[in-house]
Amino acid sequence: MFSPRPIKKGRKNRVGNGRICSRSRVFKLKSQLNGEIAGTGAILADFIGIASSIWSLCYGWLMQDAPFTLFEPIQRSSCVVFAAPHSGRHYAPEFLAQSVLDSHEIRASEDAFVDQLFAPAIEFGAPLLVANAPRAYVDLNRACDELDPAVIEGVKSLGVNARIASGLGVVPRVVAIGTPIYRGKISRAAAQERIDRIWWPYHHQLSALLDQTRAQFGQAILIDCHSMPHSAVDRGPLEGSAPQIVLGDRFGAAADEVLMSQIHGAFVEAGFRVARNTPFAGAFISRRYGKPQMGQHAVQIEIDRSLYMDEARIQPNAEFNDFRRRLAGVIAQIARLGQSGQELAAQ
Repeated sequence: MFSPRPIKKGRKNRVGNGRICSRSRVFKLKSQLNGEIAGTGAILADFIGIASSIWSLCYGWLMQDAPFTLFEPIQRSSCVVFAAPHSGRHYAPEFLAQSVLDSHEIRASEDAFVDQLFAPAIEFGAPLLVANAPRAYVDLNRACDELDPAVIEGVKSLGVNARIASGLGVVPRVVAIGTPIYRGKISRAAAQERIDRIWWPYHHQLSALLDQTRAQFGQAILIDCHSMPHSAVDRGPLEGSAPQIVLGDRFGAAADEVLMSQIHGAFVEAGFRVARNTPFAGAFISRRYGKPQMGQHAVQIEIDRSLYMDEARIQPNAEFNDFRRRLAGVIAQIARLGQSGQELAAQ
């Protein structure tokens, strides 16, 4: 159906305070379906199956030394940008050697398989930016100055917010279940190296994507793709009413209400139970890039992991392929919101 073809390698760039960013490979995935895959049935099923196989092969190769991978459509037709900042799974041997956790335990913070779930975005004319480094190593959904003095040497305790205090700063101290990653602290230089090599290149690329999108289409819609543990929305005896999808726009500060309603409606139409802003309203990425007054919107999507994976084993469950097909239909609708001739968010 489609095959990966390199279109360019990211050159070393100076960003932020002038430090050198490491190289990032940018790939374009070619498709012979010309956007017609938006239909349902056997064609969509075939596409998703083949896409997953190719995705796994090329992503495994790409992630070895690049902080991110950008997948682009043959023809850009949507002002929507999809991004997965927490699905990275390249756990370098030296990082695992530093940690007290094993290679399975350390994945507790990972949005496993989210990049695969949103891979169809390129078939609907939208790019997908995927982080390669894991969240446990550096958190791209935190500000680069959210440094935790409890895990980084030489950091002052002044200005510690709730995220940092809980161990979830830009260089996390714990995985999502609250288990410490290290025995002691890491050096300030080591923490800064992670930020320079991974955090800055990812955000430099995301900023450039959104700027290019606004220049081409007049506005940009960032879909920040995440997953959440089932326990985050488990309501005990009211389990049947628990949301399966949580949309976050920082209570209206990061995206237009019309746009949020359209995305909400796409998920409901696909049969999902949807909540807004509770328990997740969006963090640094939504705050940094959500500027609806400037025609740039950011919507965070959190998906209940139990819908598609065995959370304990961190493996796709029996419903994985069916869920991915359902989600592909939603992705198609969201991408169409940003296509020429379609009604976009109110300006």
